Amino acid sequence: MNRVKLTAVLAAVAFAAGACTSSDAAQSGRTGGQLIVLAAASLTESFGRLEKQFEAAHPGVDVKISFGGSSALVQQIVNGAPADVFASADQKNMDKLTQAGLNDGPPRVFAVNELEIAVAPGNPKKIASFADLAKDGTTVVVCAEQVPCGSATKKVEDATGTRLKPVSEEQDVKSVLNKVTSGEADAGLVYVTDVNSARGKVDGVAFPEAGKALNDYPIVAVKDAPQAALAREFVDFVLGDQGKAALTGAGFRLP
Repeated sequence: MNRVKLTAVLAAVAFAAGACTSSDAAQSGRTGGQLIVLAAASLTESFGRLEKQFEAAHPGVDVKISFGGSSALVQQIVNGAPADVFASADQKNMDKLTQAGLNDGPPRVFAVNELEIAVAPGNPKKIASFADLAKDGTTVVVCAEQVPCGSATKKVEDATGTRLKPVSEEQDVKSVLNKVTSGEADAGLVYVTDVNSARGKVDGVAFPEAGKALNDYPIVAVKDAPQAALAREFVDFVLGDQGKAALTGAGFRLP
């Protein structure tokens, strides 16, 4: 074989090998790049852990998670903000995504959360029930009604007939928690997971009526996501064993 033919053969082999490698990487989802996840604020601790684990399993991938109120996050996606995955703290805000046709496949519920009252360490106001939050002289902070934790609070109010008079209504559950940890409020309606995340800074007061307003957390890959294959892998990761361990460790229930 002359030198020209040998060069041509070697070039063809190299091209075929490169094409195969590129195809395999694309099919496996391990293409590198940035994966953008928009997730409910109450997932901060559990998804922060999963972010590191997913990156370790996908060298070259940078997971960027934007935490916030589910109502604000879904609106960002509807308005055209780039996103690969959306994890909501309730079905209502996930429905906004699906109604806009922006979901890649059906959303799947991966966790369940329950309200709990966050109070200052030692519970100086001696709050023992949901009704105690309506007592004069008690400053209470809640989530705005369009936010999942605010919608859940409203359900409990309707179920119990107790009407709260909050000093502020926040746009995400972590803002409610911060009002309590900073001493700006005597109590706040947050989730069990938020109380767990701030042990030592707050105490938690469970109340039976919280069972009337459980929140299901659905997750889905976003349609036409910049990292479609990775997005589906991340959803499966959250639904898998490592996801379940991170979620239950933070205090979530599994569906």
